[in-house]
Amino acid sequence: MTEPSLPELEDLRDRLYAQLAATGDFRRGSVTENWRKCGKPNCACAAPGHPGHGPRFLWTRTQGRRKRVGRQLAAAEVAKVRREIVRHAEFTATVEQIVEVSEKICEARPAVPGSAGGDPSGTGGEKGGSAPRSRRRRPPS
Repeated sequence: MTEPSLPELEDLRDRLYAQLAATGDFRRGSVTENWRKCGKPNCACAAPGHPGHGPRFLWTRTQGRRKRVGRQLAAAEVAKVRREIVRHAEFTATVEQIVEVSEKICEARPAVPGSAGGDPSGTGGEKGGSAPRSRRRRPPS
């Protein structure tokens, strides 16, 4: 199988951008369903085999590096939030495909000397500037 040409890759990237624009509303996270026992000895949930009160639905997501936040969902919200979470997975998959195609485009595009995408200094990648300085302090004069 041959590698796609540069115009084919650019066309694929354009289609992926259009797919990305059509993603719609999305959100990160997950939805969990929980059943809880209240702890009252006379409640029906205290009976053996009773699953407890519920279901309660919790939407959780990571915020920042280590902080996990959540919100209890109303029963009417659950289907909507789950659809939005699925759309987030579609969004991230499309973004990953765009990155892969873009990398292939970068590899396929020929380097043009003196172009804006190349070395802006026109020196062939050599750094200019002054000679390196010594770290030793000079004695006072």
